Amino acid sequence: MTTDYRGATAESIKHHYDVSNDFFALWLDADLTYTCALWDEGDTLESAQQRKLDHLIEGARAGGARRVLDVGCGWGSLLGRLVHTHGVQQAVGLTLSESQAERLRELALPRTEVRVENWLDHEPEEGYDAIISIGAFEHFARTGLSRTERVAAYREFFERCRDWLPKGGRLALQTNIKGNNVRMDRQTVRDLLFIIDIIFPESEIPALSEVIEAGEKRFDVVSLRNDPDHYSRTCQEWLNRLRAHREQAVKCAGEENVANYERYLGATVGHFANRHLGLSRIILEAV
Repeated sequence: MTTDYRGATAESIKHHYDVSNDFFALWLDADLTYTCALWDEGDTLESAQQRKLDHLIEGARAGGARRVLDVGCGWGSLLGRLVHTHGVQQAVGLTLSESQAERLRELALPRTEVRVENWLDHEPEEGYDAIISIGAFEHFARTGLSRTERVAAYREFFERCRDWLPKGGRLALQTNIKGNNVRMDRQTVRDLLFIIDIIFPESEIPALSEVIEAGEKRFDVVSLRNDPDHYSRTCQEWLNRLRAHREQAVKCAGEENVANYERYLGATVGHFANRHLGLSRIILEAV
């Protein structure tokens, strides 16, 4: 039964992701992967992002699968990796951003279907062998809900994923989580409120315990890692690239947008480094 708290609205998602494809292309990697990378020694941003995708694909046991669902597919980096590198026969991506869907239509990835659709409205004609969701979970509960309401919203996501998977099928989930360092100075509080109000309206970062509780009796946790330093490094790389292309960025998105993103990215580097935020990568198996 659908809850009354659907998370961020399509309008809020578009507010962030529909700024300009050209704008994001100036400071993301070549595949426009707008989520935390998985870094190793000697990595570039591109290789660290590919490592992240492979980690989640392998964790979900999606390689060579017949059907894989990507919830929150962004500009398609995971979809491309699934069909070009990992031999997936059919990849289905869900996004609420028309700009992202437009780019994916231009890419015309083989064996791929992209829908501008909320996962709550998704009714597949057949199930999936694996599901992957990267950086979308933060939008599944709106700001201001109680813990009980957030867990209920997250539980609905896990229930639907369980219905779409066979027993033993896997869900690979990457999401920001609340950090355990709750001692903040005033500037940190101001920056966090700025990000909530200006950058990601209507979205709520979950606590790790809420994610685990919501999946209970539907999924077993196979593995879990927390990589806040990886996101701090990713945001710093994005900020460096944005500053290096600032003049072009202003032409694409305007001075106000660029200044807002500089503040958001710069503050987020510190939020992860200081453990006000965490980054969880969780592999779950359907029971």
